[in-house]
Amino acid sequence: MKDSTPRFDYISTADLPTQHGKFKIHGFVEVESNQEHVALSYGDWSEDDTVLIRVHSECLTGDALYSTRCDCGFQLERALKNIVDKGRGVLLYLRQEGRGIGLLNKIKAYNLQDTGLDTVEANEHLGFDADLRDYSICQYMLDKLNVQKVSLMTNNPKKIAALESMGINVVERLAIDHGITDDNKGYIKTKTQKLGHEFDPHLLK
Repeated sequence: MKDSTPRFDYISTADLPTQHGKFKIHGFVEVESNQEHVALSYGDWSEDDTVLIRVHSECLTGDALYSTRCDCGFQLERALKNIVDKGRGVLLYLRQEGRGIGLLNKIKAYNLQDTGLDTVEANEHLGFDADLRDYSICQYMLDKLNVQKVSLMTNNPKKIAALESMGINVVERLAIDHGITDDNKGYIKTKTQKLGHEFDPHLLK
């Protein structure tokens, strides 16, 4: 007998004024795990429109605490600005801290990186895969927001493959090479060499 229990659920929508512009925030939950995620939308579109989006995994240290160890906070800020400049778009904010290992394990991984391991080696030393993120809720979120075709801001080809495997039409990829610092350049080089991320090589010299 087929399990009819829904995997995901939509909760509510509210206005969310930000320093970039007035967004709407939409709440979603993964039913089995009770993990909560949000989407921020700006502007209006029809089902046939190509919508600018960013799929952003939570990074407390970068997004909220302004860490320069990674480029996450810089990319989040740039994505919101790009959406407002475009006049419409969506940011999917997924609660997948530390590429899926959680905040406290990410701090452990940071400690290992302080001793000389790179970000992939640190995760693997802790017994995790290099990237444990799951993008399956993205289809549900985009369907609820009436988005079928996207212009995706990412440097990660795996996000493109994940969305396309769900039937989302990724019309184009837009690089988001923002926030490269002396503190995170090695981290970004590792993501490029070991995780397949695509960055302008001139920015990493």
